[in-house]
Amino acid sequence: MLEEISARIGENFEAKDSIREEGLKTSREVVRECRTASFALHSQDFKKADRCIKTAKQALEKLEVLFEGHADIYYAGFVEHAQQEYSEVSVLSSLLKEEGENIPSPEELRVEYAAYLNGLGDVVGELRRHVLDLIRKESFEKAEVFLGIMENIHAVLMDFDYPDAITGGLRRKTDVSRSLIEKTRGDVVNAIGQKKLETAMRNLESKL
Repeated sequence: MLEEISARIGENFEAKDSIREEGLKTSREVVRECRTASFALHSQDFKKADRCIKTAKQALEKLEVLFEGHADIYYAGFVEHAQQEYSEVSVLSSLLKEEGENIPSPEELRVEYAAYLNGLGDVVGELRRHVLDLIRKESFEKAEVFLGIMENIHAVLMDFDYPDAITGGLRRKTDVSRSLIEKTRGDVVNAIGQKKLETAMRNLESKL
């Protein structure tokens, strides 16, 4: 009797281990495609970004099917990390294309709420990078627009003051986003002030 029970458990574990290995491989594909998409977005290569995001979406859908009936593996952590990366790049894509006019919901992306919120937290860092690029191009009005979007995201994250067991460590992401926003606000203010000073000096020189 005990041997039969042991054999049955062994078969179950073998199946789970095989599924887990395949899931890890697929989740790594999601992360890789999302990061490639992020680089493409900052380079304004939206077609490449869209292709990568679509591939990541298909891989996440594959994970749903793969882990059906294996919730213990599905919620082990690596799927949530893949969903977080996918949420981040999907929201970033929407923001860079439409400047905040339309942001996909977790339901549209088919991701868990905690993964979505943590992805939003990481979007703040990506937007800081975008704002710095805009400052270098002296696109100060757009830089202020995206700074405002960063502040809006942080305000949303602040509403979710729940234990890390529920939010997946969102509190740390919220604290980091606040620090990034403060630095970015200083960069924008300094850049605008410097530009005004340069303009004033040129005007003064022209009058002399």
